[in-house]
Amino acid sequence: MTVKYEAVIGLEVHAQLQTNTKIFCSCSTKFAAEPNTNVCPICLGHPGVLPKLNEKVVEFAIKMGLATNCSIREYSVSARKNYFYPDMPKGYQISQYDKPICENGYLIVHPKNGKEKKIRITRIHIEEDAGKSIHDQGDHTLIDINRSGVPLIEIVTEPDIETAEEAGLYLAKIKQIVQYLEICDGNMEEGSLRCDANISIRPVGEQKLGTRSEIKNMNSFRNVERAINYEIKRQQELLEDGGKVVQETLLWDADANQAHPMRGKEEAHDYRYFPEPDLVPIVVLDEMILEIRKQLPELPEAIKNRFILQFNLPEYDADTLTQSKDVALYFESVAKLVRDPKLASNWVMVEVLRILNEKKCKLLDFSVKPTDLAELIGLIEHNIISGKIAREVFAIMIEDNKKPGQIVREQNLTQITDEGMLKDLISSLIQKFPGEVQQYRDGKDKVFGFFVGQVMKESKGKANPRAVNNLLKDLLK
Repeated sequence: MTVKYEAVIGLEVHAQLQTNTKIFCSCSTKFAAEPNTNVCPICLGHPGVLPKLNEKVVEFAIKMGLATNCSIREYSVSARKNYFYPDMPKGYQISQYDKPICENGYLIVHPKNGKEKKIRITRIHIEEDAGKSIHDQGDHTLIDINRSGVPLIEIVTEPDIETAEEAGLYLAKIKQIVQYLEICDGNMEEGSLRCDANISIRPVGEQKLGTRSEIKNMNSFRNVERAINYEIKRQQELLEDGGKVVQETLLWDADANQAHPMRGKEEAHDYRYFPEPDLVPIVVLDEMILEIRKQLPELPEAIKNRFILQFNLPEYDADTLTQSKDVALYFESVAKLVRDPKLASNWVMVEVLRILNEKKCKLLDFSVKPTDLAELIGLIEHNIISGKIAREVFAIMIEDNKKPGQIVREQNLTQITDEGMLKDLISSLIQKFPGEVQQYRDGKDKVFGFFVGQVMKESKGKANPRAVNNLLKDLLK
């Protein structure tokens, strides 16, 4: 009998914090600077130097803790995590171990099966990033220390995740939150948001955890899900063939769609943690937590629920519009200026997001401002132009940076609503297509769409669709 297995997955998410300077020194955190230029004796690990904790890092970590329902420790301690890599000059990483700044939180995700899933967060701790090893330079490996000392928070889940879908939804929610809080840009391709997955499988109903492997080097939601599905399948096939899962760290190769062994998986004792002697404990007073809580913005889940209630949007629309803080703010600015928020939602989700994807630009650089899009939607709502003409106007707005009203006047795009003109146009088409008229009268309702298309073609899209439909129904009889 074939054994059915279930997956047990935990995620470790590293988020680079958007501070101006590094965690323990005044070097810049600017991305893509010339290699080894944002460095100093502290982040290079020179003997005798003393780190000094960046207070902004503590503030950002607390913000993330509050946004993910964590408890904030009044007293937390930094620790040395000892290991040697070429891109870690000191030979150890300053992190936190048994007393992290945030712990015991959770997030809720909603898989497609419709069942709400609570994913517990064990801890959020502060640490410094390592440098970067560059392996694609022929037979050499180069080291860039610019990233060494850039502040991180590491967000660690309990092994509550059961599927790749749940992992993707959780990671998307983490990205959403750090962007809304403006503590991390969430760019996985640039490495400012990184995810490691710990994966094991066990027979369904078994309580004991299986041997786990860890997958690293996943730089997109899609790769996280692909890597997890790959590893679940690999472990299952291994066990079914009588093999044994070995605890190890794997590197994900997105091009080959497979994972390769990197090293044996470390345990906590392998790092020989001990309290960092050069840093005092972090003491967080209730007053500080209260002040930071007041600074928290409205979070995506709250905005989504408000959009559903305030603008009567479907859940799908509200969810899509709140994936990005910039998109949510843009939509809300438009929705407050028009009569039909659902129409505004359609325009933002379909037209605006399409252009942003095509041009690979951000809303901050988008030429059509919320007031301009609201004006365009207003022209549709007041029957001045049709939806088809509005899309043509929208394209001109993007290219020429003109206002919609100006474009409509200059190109004489005002909608034809005059009943007499439309009757004459429809009557001429009825005479031109007698066969289609007879088909409609014989019960072939689909022919009605043919006549609508002909009217719109003859009027160059300027005929009012509602008036056309009403008149056609009368005249075709």
